[in-house]
Amino acid sequence: MPGRPRQSRTAAGLLRPALAALMLAAAAPGVQAQTLPPAPGAKPPVATLVADKVTREGKDKLIASGHVVVLYNGRRLTATSVVYDQTAGVIRIEGPLVLTDSTGKSTAIADSAELSADLKNGILRSAKLVLDERVQFASDEVDRVAGRYTVLGRTVASSCRVCAARPTPLWEIRASKVVHDTVKHEIYFRNARLRFLGIPVLYLPILRVPDPTVTRAPGILAPSFSSSTNFGFGVSLPYFVPLGPSRDVTLTPFIGTKDARSLTMRYRQAFDTGAVEFQGAVSQDSVRKGATRGYLFGSGQVFLPQDFTLKFQVQMVSDPFYLNNYGITSLDRLMSGVEITRTRRDEYVDGQVLQFHSIRSGEDNATLPNRVVTGTYSRRFSPPGIGGQAELSFRGMALVRSSTANGAGRDLTRGGATLDWRRSWVLPHGVLFSAIGSLQGDVYLVGQDSAYAANTIRTLPQLGVELRWPLVRRESGAGRQVLTPIAQVLWSPKNVANVPNEDSQFSEFDAGNLFSTSHFSGIDGVETGLRANVGLAWTRYAPGGWTLGVTAGRIYRQSAATGFDAASGLNGMQSDWLLAGQIQRGGAQIINRAVFGRRSITKNETRLQWTGRNWSVGSSYLWQAAQPATATSAATSTTSEVLFDSSLSLYDRWRITASYHYSIPDHRVESSSLGVTWTNECLSVNVAFSKLFTNTPAFSPTLLSFTLVGFGGRVQGGRPSVCTG
Repeated sequence: MPGRPRQSRTAAGLLRPALAALMLAAAAPGVQAQTLPPAPGAKPPVATLVADKVTREGKDKLIASGHVVVLYNGRRLTATSVVYDQTAGVIRIEGPLVLTDSTGKSTAIADSAELSADLKNGILRSAKLVLDERVQFASDEVDRVAGRYTVLGRTVASSCRVCAARPTPLWEIRASKVVHDTVKHEIYFRNARLRFLGIPVLYLPILRVPDPTVTRAPGILAPSFSSSTNFGFGVSLPYFVPLGPSRDVTLTPFIGTKDARSLTMRYRQAFDTGAVEFQGAVSQDSVRKGATRGYLFGSGQVFLPQDFTLKFQVQMVSDPFYLNNYGITSLDRLMSGVEITRTRRDEYVDGQVLQFHSIRSGEDNATLPNRVVTGTYSRRFSPPGIGGQAELSFRGMALVRSSTANGAGRDLTRGGATLDWRRSWVLPHGVLFSAIGSLQGDVYLVGQDSAYAANTIRTLPQLGVELRWPLVRRESGAGRQVLTPIAQVLWSPKNVANVPNEDSQFSEFDAGNLFSTSHFSGIDGVETGLRANVGLAWTRYAPGGWTLGVTAGRIYRQSAATGFDAASGLNGMQSDWLLAGQIQRGGAQIINRAVFGRRSITKNETRLQWTGRNWSVGSSYLWQAAQPATATSAATSTTSEVLFDSSLSLYDRWRITASYHYSIPDHRVESSSLGVTWTNECLSVNVAFSKLFTNTPAFSPTLLSFTLVGFGGRVQGGRPSVCTG
């Protein structure tokens, strides 16, 4: 979260510390340049006065003239002459005078100035103020009142460049009076008229905005506009309320023309040891007439002693269609819970208590594992005597279904441990030989499912070896090729106890797990019998800077594997073939993964990505064959989808983003979006359109927002208010 707001620096506010040097200089008249020591008992910053001539008239008047420069605590004042009249109690400065703060970001320019001796009141004539290198104020007079307020008469304010070739700024605010409160860091405009290209577009009797140094000021944020079939034309108007340097609340009312009303609230707070954020909404609309709808999402983390981290998450919704209707998220399975973790070099600890709730069509929450508790402890070490690398893991899981039906309401508790070991040797001719061993043991307690024993102990020893032979060929012209045949032979007992499969129902087959000792995604699923993972990896590194890599492989088994989902290509005596390839040169990349059998392709994924300095274009294609229903998964139809995404930045001003998702079998656009942002030194305009096409009524927002750069922080891409031509 943003930190504490910075102190405001106005032009008149710069005069007090700078001109304090002049009053101190009165003790040493006639000196051309003087470094002033601190007063007895105090240690203020040292002030320096430089002038062509410093004289005294009588006892009460000090005059510095000719290229006057006052330096104090990093601040700088330049003027033609400065007169301190102690009798009259005033300080007169003849310009052109320029005041610059210690950061160099806030500047005041004026023809002349007159201030009281205590520097609490004063006036600058024909002044221009530039605050934080962003917004300019031009006024006939600038008054300093009570040491707190800077009051400007007829004023023109803008953060746009104003040059001889462009005398009319893109936008400006004209006001009869402007008051800058340096304590509250706020700027008040009286009779404010907002103009675009010199044309009045808005009149406000009173306008209050934060000064440019404030990053967390209460007030209305940029509105957004939307259009949807459910709610008609809608307007959202956020209101931001800071509750201190580390807390804030944002309230966003939404009104739609089709009888839709909603109020969203976001609360954020940062601590020394963590942070929390909650967001929710309450709505009434015509989609569900008479019903109050809403949602609540929350998350946070706390850093605990001994390197532990506590995380929590809350996800709740009133009905299955709410999140989709309002375009909040595409989540269809909600998860709430608490997790505590610790990760060290050779140790990992994790414990979770989770609650699941599905809003996916066709799923029954009574038969899903709604409440889940898991725990894991892993430690890595080098075994004495045999060497190599070993890992000992203890883990447990308990899950409960609300249904009491036999089978469909199965409850399960599992606890066990696994010891893994691997050691490698380099054989002659560069062959890398590895020995692999593991022992897994688990105790299962099963309730409300007569297909399994109530108490089961399952043990699974595993032995294996692996051979890798990297072969390198060097080409003329500094290119090279690396060919690596890999063979991994593993053995486990064929017959093991039958236990429920709760955490290994979905598996992927890719280059990352081709040579894994288990291709299941969890603990419950295990591979048994004698089997071999074989493959070949080839990579060419071309002298021109591009690379080409191909990985191919397959799994051979003594007995047919079961338990994998049909779409994975991992079932049977032999798995499907895996072929993965990648071509890359600079920002261009093509990635493909195919899983295919003897007669047909099971799955194919292709990704094309091209990234330049100011742009990126990407496209993906996914094809997956239809799969029949199994004991663990429903039947699926053929999947064939095209996805496209891109972004483009032009001339540091324009940024365009677009995405597109199309389903070929359904002849339907699943989703699309387009965003256009234009930003210069003083204005940012954003237009965003998105459309989600689903079987449920969807919210399709079109967001239009304007930001006047210079008030309340910065916009990336903006430039300082400096005229260069």
